[in-house]
Amino acid sequence: MTHQQENHERYHWLGAHLETRDGVSGARFAVWAPNATEVSVLTDGNGWSHGADWLGGSDSGVWEGFVSGVTEKTRYKYSIRTKEGEILSKADPFAFAAEHPPATASIVHDLNQYEWADTDWMEARSQINALQSPVSIYEVHLPSWKRPWDGREYHSYQELAEMLVEHVKSLGFTHIELMPVTEFPFDGSWGYQVTGYFAPTSRFGGPDEFRKFVDYCHQNGIGVIMDWVPAHFPYDAHGLARFDGTGLYEHDDPKQGFHPDWKTHIFNYGRNEVREFLMSNARFWLREYHIDGLRVDAVASMLYLDYSRDDGQWIPNNYGGNENLDAIEFMKEMNSNLHADFPGIMTFAEESTSYGGVSRPVYTGGLGFGFKWDMGWMHDTLEYIKRDPVHRKYHQNELAFRSVYAFTENFVLPLSHDEVVHGKGSLLSRMPGDDWQKFANMRLLFGYQYSVPGKKLIFMGCEFAQASEWNFKEQLDWAAQSGDLNGGLQQFVGDLNRLHKDYPALHELDCEPEGFSWIAADDAAKSIYTYCRTSSDGQQVVVVVNFTPTPHSDYRIGVPEKGSYIEILNSDAEVYGGSNIGNLGVRKTDDIASHGRKYSMELNIPPLAIMMLTLDEKSGK
Repeated sequence: MTHQQENHERYHWLGAHLETRDGVSGARFAVWAPNATEVSVLTDGNGWSHGADWLGGSDSGVWEGFVSGVTEKTRYKYSIRTKEGEILSKADPFAFAAEHPPATASIVHDLNQYEWADTDWMEARSQINALQSPVSIYEVHLPSWKRPWDGREYHSYQELAEMLVEHVKSLGFTHIELMPVTEFPFDGSWGYQVTGYFAPTSRFGGPDEFRKFVDYCHQNGIGVIMDWVPAHFPYDAHGLARFDGTGLYEHDDPKQGFHPDWKTHIFNYGRNEVREFLMSNARFWLREYHIDGLRVDAVASMLYLDYSRDDGQWIPNNYGGNENLDAIEFMKEMNSNLHADFPGIMTFAEESTSYGGVSRPVYTGGLGFGFKWDMGWMHDTLEYIKRDPVHRKYHQNELAFRSVYAFTENFVLPLSHDEVVHGKGSLLSRMPGDDWQKFANMRLLFGYQYSVPGKKLIFMGCEFAQASEWNFKEQLDWAAQSGDLNGGLQQFVGDLNRLHKDYPALHELDCEPEGFSWIAADDAAKSIYTYCRTSSDGQQVVVVVNFTPTPHSDYRIGVPEKGSYIEILNSDAEVYGGSNIGNLGVRKTDDIASHGRKYSMELNIPPLAIMMLTLDEKSGK
């Protein structure tokens, strides 16, 4: 390991590490607390007594020492005396394991015991270009995905792995995205208020059990993305907040260090030790847990000093602007570092502003993320589809507008947990019409998502149209799967994922303008859109979308080439719960020009439905 890598992976020497000195077994402890006047280790073995096991200070602000008798699973904290004489009891910022909340102690864990069995996956991943690959993500909140029936609060990591992988594989998703699984005290934060940045939550088991979870996913061909939270941290007394009695990880000034939305601390990205803490943490999950991608939460709040602040409540940067220059430099360094040292991993920015170049290379002035969530697509699409179909003709441009900016970033199209909470209701509850129309609109929504450029993300429960809003305190309404329309929707999502993988035109040029072309976006009277997706070798998929419940016969569209077109998907198929209007599987072209193309064909277009067709290469041109 190079000196730079070691500096970026400080967890190798900070924290608790088992070792033997002069024949005596124990653990070496090291903690950064530059403003402390004394630091000792509290453990089960010393009665949790301040001063029983001292650590020695240093010019670097790191306190270090060896404590005999410490073993695997020993509980511990640091006892820190501040300059004011107050004694703080703090969990280890670099702890590899933690007690089950509401208990707050750190736990000694040896990271070197687990033997991975995912070599084939890791080698293959290093060769993948994610931009050109099928990426369809199933977002999961582990505590509420499924709950045990035997009185336990949670399933184990192993149980979750087996059930979740079976479900995700059956539906054809390529990746699971875990809402934060770093240790957190408050269930209501869904994991977004982290106290143990280096510890997988103990709710489902220990660190090696979580490694086994990831390993099992990889052995079954499923990637694992982690929600990562470097934007803020909570005020909990045992956590990072005022760690040595001063604003150590955070800014002291609340105009810089207090987040008004979440009532949390903001990291001080201008401090070297804080940047290295976060850099080490990002690398930790990629190296030690083989995580395939990091979805970085709340990037917009990191970019701007005036985020969610009124005039007078924020401090401009050195140039008088509102950009957080330290945070921007951190994100650039982080992305450059991770992509250089971990080939094939992905980084995703949850970023909702017009900040330019979020997913562009650092050497061109970008932030260096691999992808950016397209919050505009999500908002415009849900606003459009919740309208009564009779009014959609007045809003045709709401969907067509995306083509103006679709390739300015490498986008993920998210239908995430944020769209089914805080009184918004479920996706199904926002669809207009009777039950049949609601489910037709759901199929239409997902079909549209999978047919336009961008990687895909669906939140758990949406695949079978859970009727109620997501509640983190309860498991999903799995009984809903037994409904005919629910089951049809779930089968449709599975077929979308399989098509998405099987047809390069639907994923290969997601981030390039050559991958998409309009046939027609101006038939507002019928609320119909027609367009083409194209692969790098020129194969095309023709897409027809009808956003009204009115079917149309003999509807002519221009097509790229002459021949017979096979209907590879029809969301109105009876097997999905549709009315079974279609084209008997195939349509031949006519030598009639239409929509600026030399050839065209007439189609039967079903109600509230999406169709995909592709040229039969054997049909002759």
